[in-house]
Amino acid sequence: MDELSEVRDNRMESIKDVVLSEDFVELVKRNKEMYDKLICYYKCAIMEIETKFRVLNEEFSLQYDRNPIETIKTRIKSTESLFRKIKKKHIPLSLEAIEEQITDIAGVRVICSFPKDIYHIAECFLRQDDITLIQKKDYIQNPKENGYRSLHLIVEVPIFLQNEKKNIRVEVQLRTIAMDFWASLEHKLRYKKDLPEEQIQEIGAELEECARISAMLDSRMQSIKDRIH
Repeated sequence: MDELSEVRDNRMESIKDVVLSEDFVELVKRNKEMYDKLICYYKCAIMEIETKFRVLNEEFSLQYDRNPIETIKTRIKSTESLFRKIKKKHIPLSLEAIEEQITDIAGVRVICSFPKDIYHIAECFLRQDDITLIQKKDYIQNPKENGYRSLHLIVEVPIFLQNEKKNIRVEVQLRTIAMDFWASLEHKLRYKKDLPEEQIQEIGAELEECARISAMLDSRMQSIKDRIH
């Protein structure tokens, strides 16, 4: 037992030496500084994007006497989720590599009243000369297999720092209230992993039917709105 204890103690001392070494501390510190700088950039980009949509909403309110945007939600990908993605895609731990290869670190979700509002707001937003469209996916015209609907835009927006200007990518999702309601509930139910496979399939089929009803509701509400105006 004494020999085993000595081996264990020596191993712990070796680990402690590595963990407390200047090189290791510098590595942790350098990555922490990099991560904090990265998150700062994306928070600034979110503020830029959110302001643009709020300005558009105010202008629509003056011009059309109504606000097409119901709510704006923002989020930064969690540390755990971000580093899991970095590891999965074998991305080097550098600002340049992460910014280039991960496009959904910052997200802005715009909840609109009617389907036509989504396309009108998106068109006005993309016409702004400091917004660069990187990618567009229309899951409203072409819903996902599970019924998910939303308009996804990956855009670049400049942020102006103390001594530089940087172009940062942000994922923008535009949805109606019905689309957002369905997606939020589907997301919660999707992570219930302890259900039998048969029950998961049954619930999946019900969710698809709910998505169909949700799309029908959007269409009918849009039709009523068009008739009123």
